[in-house]
Amino acid sequence: SDAMEKQLHLNLLASRPPMAGGFQSSSKMKMGPGRKRDFSPLPWSQYFETMEDVEVETSSAYLVCISLTTLNIFRLYCSGSHGPVLLLLHGGGHSALSWAVFTVSVIIITSDTKVKNPEDLSADTMAKDIGKVVEALYGENPPPIMIIGHSMGGAIAVHTAAANHIPSLLGLCVIDVVEGTAMDALNSMQNFLRSRPKTFKSLENAIEWSVKSGQIRNIESARVSMGGQVKKCEESTSSPGVSNSIGEGIIEEEEDEEAEEESNKKRMKEDDQEIKKESIFTWRVELSKTEKYWEGWFRGLSALFLTCSVPKLLLLAGVDRLDKDLTIGQMQGKFQMQVLPQCGHAVHEDAPEKVADALATFMVRHKFTEFKEGYLW
Repeated sequence: SDAMEKQLHLNLLASRPPMAGGFQSSSKMKMGPGRKRDFSPLPWSQYFETMEDVEVETSSAYLVCISLTTLNIFRLYCSGSHGPVLLLLHGGGHSALSWAVFTVSVIIITSDTKVKNPEDLSADTMAKDIGKVVEALYGENPPPIMIIGHSMGGAIAVHTAAANHIPSLLGLCVIDVVEGTAMDALNSMQNFLRSRPKTFKSLENAIEWSVKSGQIRNIESARVSMGGQVKKCEESTSSPGVSNSIGEGIIEEEEDEEAEEESNKKRMKEDDQEIKKESIFTWRVELSKTEKYWEGWFRGLSALFLTCSVPKLLLLAGVDRLDKDLTIGQMQGKFQMQVLPQCGHAVHEDAPEKVADALATFMVRHKFTEFKEGYLW
């Protein structure tokens, strides 16, 4: 694609070998009779160069990946070494690995967190945490940084930028989060969370559910990112809520009927052979327990976004998501907006190349970087 061919100074990454079996980037990819899509997980190392844990002294954590530690530790995935840093913040319940396929095109630092019993997940506190992570990485002289956040991560990116927690901030990009639509959606969020399967019998099962339910429309991204959304736990197979099939609440778009029938027979046979105890997977983050913070993440977000002094980019899955404040601000030229159609809410997972292309164009326009010599615009 054009985005992949634009070798910016900010995205000089070594080319990666193709995965066995080739890339499958569309959940609607048609398969021949009897053939099944590959839902096996992919490793983080396919997309990132390094992974490290950074401890900071703080009273909260940015997004919650529970682990057996009482320390606030941010897990950072990094790639690249030239040009400005793109600091990526994932959405609520997602993980840093949701940015994996996108990183084929850019130099990044993206973070997960691991924290036991987080006490404060307010927007202000999490924004301070982002500043502390940057300080822990770079000290008092951080490189030029552009902060990019998806959904709830976009809200935290706005709060971080508005409070000037990153002194070397170049720009701000928010992906598919707008105050008006976010506030409206909060009323139905608990129902949505309750509608999801509580457990999965395997990581492959979780990946399959994410694609066939439409949560992630890019099968390649689902194969690497779902491992960051679920965790393994021991539980009896007779326990309620175990998703032994991915049929819960799913209307699948395309499936060969004969292959599906064969798959169901095989699954029933496997279920009969299962021992009483097995490893099953459940959600890593219990989002429903963070409800008291939801309104604070999004209330006043549009006005706060418009007050940020750095150049701003808003990427949306649909133009209908704009609220009144942002519609006026966009008409006044206070920020750049781009709509990426045919995407779900996880825009950067569904269309990573389009997001990379939009960011590249934005950064060159504002002279944050430049196209590599020899590239024809």
